[in-house]
Amino acid sequence: MGEHDAGPALPPIGPAGGRWPDVGRIGVLRGGGIGDLMFVMPALVALRAAYPEAELVLLGTGAHRALLAGRPGPVDRCLPLPRAHGVHEPTPGQPDDGVDQGAFLASVAALRLDLGAQLHGGGRWSNPFLLRTGARHTVGTATPDAEPLERTIPYRYYQHEVLRHLEVVGLAGAPPVVVDPALPVTDGDRDRAASALSGLPEPLLVVHPGATDPRRRWPPPLFAEVVERVVRDGAGAVVLGSSNEEALVRGTARLARERLPAGLREQVREFPGTLDLSGMVGVLASARVVLANDSGPRHVAQAVGTATVGVFQACNVINAAALGRARHPVHFSWFTRCPRCGVLAAGPEGARCAHEFSMVGDVPVVEVLADVRELLGGPTGSDRGGSRDRQGSRGTGCQRHSSPGASWTSGVGAHRSGFPAGENA
Repeated sequence: MGEHDAGPALPPIGPAGGRWPDVGRIGVLRGGGIGDLMFVMPALVALRAAYPEAELVLLGTGAHRALLAGRPGPVDRCLPLPRAHGVHEPTPGQPDDGVDQGAFLASVAALRLDLGAQLHGGGRWSNPFLLRTGARHTVGTATPDAEPLERTIPYRYYQHEVLRHLEVVGLAGAPPVVVDPALPVTDGDRDRAASALSGLPEPLLVVHPGATDPRRRWPPPLFAEVVERVVRDGAGAVVLGSSNEEALVRGTARLARERLPAGLREQVREFPGTLDLSGMVGVLASARVVLANDSGPRHVAQAVGTATVGVFQACNVINAAALGRARHPVHFSWFTRCPRCGVLAAGPEGARCAHEFSMVGDVPVVEVLADVRELLGGPTGSDRGGSRDRQGSRGTGCQRHSSPGASWTSGVGAHRSGFPAGENA
């Protein structure tokens, strides 16, 4: 491993601990989706800067490994987690990495971790899991009923996830270097996007109508109305999602096309699980604006430097919305209870009931549309911009966005080139 020239550190988020000597290997526990991975990226950068010679191993998921493979960043390798209650529980339809829990923990123990960082929830389940790896030193969060680690901070629900994770690694003597997640875009990402988007006019709006929790989804007809309006302005539009969201993606695109005259319907394209992760990153990076719920693709779009417009339930704004608003405006609803049975559905005490409803359905289209149009560069009227297959100048507001997310950190000089794409756990 080469030398790592750390830039100036920022003030610590919370109580700062001293660095431990002789740390040669660090394990970071983080399950969840690709959006959850984005939340820990600044903490990973901080650990890399504080322990530049250590190997940084992410105890993550198969999707995390696929997203990071071959991509520059602070992680040296990613080991997919086994199915474990409260740590990694793939939802129905998501791939199960098929890893045996006992074999996984034995393999991690054999690595002889010098430092283990728990960046996955309040510790009720994740702290015992981390301790079973045998890490020499441990840091993390802890609810009152969680097993303590060597250094912990209290887990308090209402804290931004990025800042929570930075506070945790600060306990290990790793102050912040950056606070905004960043994900580099590779040539492979761009090539896949160029093929997928060929012929669509610019500027491009990408829409992700999904969210893991259906209650956090803005209704498809509202997404479709925004798509219709910007396509009439001359923009291109893409509706994307995972294979589990195929009906939602196709339905949203169909509603948008039904609102458009026949001559404009080809300016709407959908990708219902037909893009791999690299292609998704490339498409998100090629967009001028991404409109989405509180979802993984929105967080990835922000990390690759694309402007976003987010639709959130108010409680989740505190935990997960972008820290800045100039390029990432947020529209949110104060709706917290089921309209049929009255059960509290939001916040740390929120519960699931038997009813399907949207907690963000009252977010008005007119306000979301105004922000989307502003970030796209304004309505282009009869000027349709330019096709991606054409050369030369385009209309006002149609210049390609140059992504500032091309580097995983502006505070660390030399950086890792990414672990091999086919590396085995």
